[in-house]
Amino acid sequence: MRTLEILLTFLTFIMLFQHKMPRKFAAAAGFAGIGVLAGQLFFEGYRWQMVLIYLVSVAFAFIAIFGKRLYMRMWKPLKYGLYGLTFTMLAVSIFLSVYLPVFDLPKPDGAYSVGTKTFHLTDQSREETLTKNPHDKRELMVQVWYPAQGLNGQKQAPLFPEDASTFHEYIERYADRFSFPAFALDYWRYIKTNSYENATISSAEARYPVVVISHGFGTSRLLHASQAEHLVSHGFVAVAIDHTYSTMATAFPDGRVTGLTTEQYLNEGSENRNKLGDIWTQDADFVIDQLDQLNRDAFEGKLDMDNIGMMGHSFGGATAFNAAYSNHRIKAGINMDGSLNNVNDKQAISKPFLFMESSNFMNIKNKALSGKISDEEIKNSGLTKEEFNEMIEERKKEYKIIDQASMVYIAGTEHYNFTDLQLYSKVLKQVGMTGDIDGERSADIVNRYVLDFFNKHLKETGGGLISKPNPAYPEVEFPKE
Repeated sequence: MRTLEILLTFLTFIMLFQHKMPRKFAAAAGFAGIGVLAGQLFFEGYRWQMVLIYLVSVAFAFIAIFGKRLYMRMWKPLKYGLYGLTFTMLAVSIFLSVYLPVFDLPKPDGAYSVGTKTFHLTDQSREETLTKNPHDKRELMVQVWYPAQGLNGQKQAPLFPEDASTFHEYIERYADRFSFPAFALDYWRYIKTNSYENATISSAEARYPVVVISHGFGTSRLLHASQAEHLVSHGFVAVAIDHTYSTMATAFPDGRVTGLTTEQYLNEGSENRNKLGDIWTQDADFVIDQLDQLNRDAFEGKLDMDNIGMMGHSFGGATAFNAAYSNHRIKAGINMDGSLNNVNDKQAISKPFLFMESSNFMNIKNKALSGKISDEEIKNSGLTKEEFNEMIEERKKEYKIIDQASMVYIAGTEHYNFTDLQLYSKVLKQVGMTGDIDGERSADIVNRYVLDFFNKHLKETGGGLISKPNPAYPEVEFPKE
């Protein structure tokens, strides 16, 4: 809970016992409660999780200021019933406020401040095959985070779009996905980043290595913002792509907001999945080519285009692998808890590449590859036995082409522990989207191992974390040979 929310809740509890106070103290508590409520709404902003506390605080402030004697003469059973109802209302509101919190992205611990710019790019050489209009070209929104300087007077950027109509379209699409009413996610507008829009790029270094980020299917570049900020604070430039029509929502400068319309590509066999994977890989290649021009026009030549890495989560992890495999400009890559696409006819990758896996994924994969998985576990995976056996054959092919790659897995994690989604709510742990590990701890571990990998392969420093187990991070395990 935010500071004024906590203070308002505290004063509301005090006003519950106003009948034990002198009249003047009760009235003072009532006025203080009204004042804090007004301040909270003005400075921090309304959110629906606090509605019950708002109602109770106003009611008890009114009684404290104007109606204490009437309140004292209330019939005892009614009074105690109201006490019970009031405590229940406060408890519900506190629970919702704590488990669906307003939060800021974790503060990165590197030496650099973080600037950010967003670009609308159109690949005129590629027809858009994911829409019905044959004249459409492939359009992408790309966000760049970079080391910044001269931030005096600038405000930290919100995570989601500030424009009210665009923001509401965003949360409607996310809410539909999770079967929530749209208002349930309205409080996301208060999430603050550590980035400053359109800040001047830092002159502290001649050039900064570049890391391209590809999100998972049906999520967004916004779910990797803290990972980007952490890299940038340590002297990298991070470039995150929204893969249009495969995000939950992508907003374009002309007001359009596209949604998720490519689900059939993942549900109609490996051929269609590979087609979508090719589109995403082409997106990455196009963005890297466009960075040459952006480097000249927007970043004063500070991007080190000779040292480019790529990372991704889930389907984006597969994209990072394919792009690293085929694009000579990418020197190293990371796949976070993703399988691979288009594995036929590939040889073992010859570049530094790291697979970061969830512990649940590793457990299931090891059982499956050893033939020790039960029919019930196969059923729980959501696949038929035939689909599961096909997947295992794909995994065996994958092992041949990742022979040179490194691998770690993080105990207690699930699939979305490799995104910022783990910071949004502890409820995600209850529904199995994130694991038993604390979300902030997991985010910190992922950030540190990603940084160590790219330090080693793009800056030729570090590398200690990814080479062997470290007692400071006992959750990180290296698969046995």
